[in-house]
Amino acid sequence: MLNGPLWNKILRFALPLALTGILQQLFNAADIAVVGQFSGGDGEAAKAAIGANTPIIHLIINTFIGIALGTNVFIANAVGSRDDAAVSKAAHTSVSVSFLAGFVIAAVGELLAEPILSSQNVPENVLPMAVLYFRIYLTGVPVILLYNFESAIFRGVGNTKTPLIILMLAGVLNVLFNLFFVIMLGMSVAGVALATVISNAVSSGLLFFRLLRSEGPTKLSFKKMRPDKRVLLRILRIGVPAGVQSAVFSGANMLIQSAINTLGSAVMSASSAAQNLEGIAYFVLNSFGQACTTFVGQNYGAGKIDRCKRSLRIAYLEGIAATAAAIGIILFSGRSLLSLFGGSDEVIEIGYTRLIIIFTAYFFSLTYDTFSGYLRGFGISALPALLTMAGICGIRITWIYLVFPKYESFKCIMIVYPLSLGTTAVLILGAVLIIRPAKRAKRAMEKAALNTEQ
Repeated sequence: MLNGPLWNKILRFALPLALTGILQQLFNAADIAVVGQFSGGDGEAAKAAIGANTPIIHLIINTFIGIALGTNVFIANAVGSRDDAAVSKAAHTSVSVSFLAGFVIAAVGELLAEPILSSQNVPENVLPMAVLYFRIYLTGVPVILLYNFESAIFRGVGNTKTPLIILMLAGVLNVLFNLFFVIMLGMSVAGVALATVISNAVSSGLLFFRLLRSEGPTKLSFKKMRPDKRVLLRILRIGVPAGVQSAVFSGANMLIQSAINTLGSAVMSASSAAQNLEGIAYFVLNSFGQACTTFVGQNYGAGKIDRCKRSLRIAYLEGIAATAAAIGIILFSGRSLLSLFGGSDEVIEIGYTRLIIIFTAYFFSLTYDTFSGYLRGFGISALPALLTMAGICGIRITWIYLVFPKYESFKCIMIVYPLSLGTTAVLILGAVLIIRPAKRAKRAMEKAALNTEQ
């Protein structure tokens, strides 16, 4: 990351990361497809039950993925400055904290599962299955959080291939367990939730074993498995704003899901299926944002500021090309892909409508993700979080409370996505132009060098 051409290295970093995210998305897609095809007359309600859980699960997981970004940036900076001791402390701190936090979240979630879903306007015929799916899924939260923090460790040192290979194996297991539990045992939503938990346990366990056997500063040792207070505070300084951003972002999406739930199980089912397809394109664009964060983080740690700026330009241009290709493929085969989840022609058309509207916003999303990643690579995390709350969350909440009640339709809900993402992209771009983090970092380094000479 610190020397030579950037364009091929960013691609080699981003594409495995995109495939890793897509595989994680396919866990949920496989759940919906299997219950839709093999749950008999309950198929539509079962799909709706899983869809009702999606924004809540995203709220939990994305919050900690945001915090894990602190691990990614901290390790990237430490690698750039060749501080192996800091890398080792960050690895042990991240693994121990993530696993403990997972148990706390799982315990609290089990107590609040039914009230949370009831507050989301989930229809009565869907609610029992939605609660059952959520309760089983929560048992896997410790290993899911562990996997994401382990992946952040690998990303920080520039390795995105190992998490991908392990997740590919877990993905195959997830599909096989889905089919076994649903077709052979007739477990419906309980079966697909259990399959997801088992496959995530396998993936996190294999990554943990790989870190135990690795060489270098990321090698884990049970004797060192405890949080380092100083390192944890530095990780949280970057990670907490990103986590809060993800939490508020997901909370706004929960409000949108609540509005979708009022339109009936057919719309819920269609929206749930479409979310899994649009997620594929999202993980493509998001991977270039994460690549920008890691490349900028390492080069900033090494004092190579001009290379930070080149990383931003290349990540953004490559992200545009890759995202356009992903969107084109999905829209070309969208109706056929939606039919894999089961459902009537009406459900498929509603889902395709969602895809078209959402994808108009994805280049705004790419801009927002990549330039936010650029700021975080320099350790600037609170500002993107605040702008996200204002641009995305503020607009979405206002729209659902003030506009949707006057025009209660699915299209009315969907329009808020391009509106909010476009606004936030402009805000983030403005912040980068005003702050000029590269210029500020260069001045700080020159001042530090001058003080050292004196």
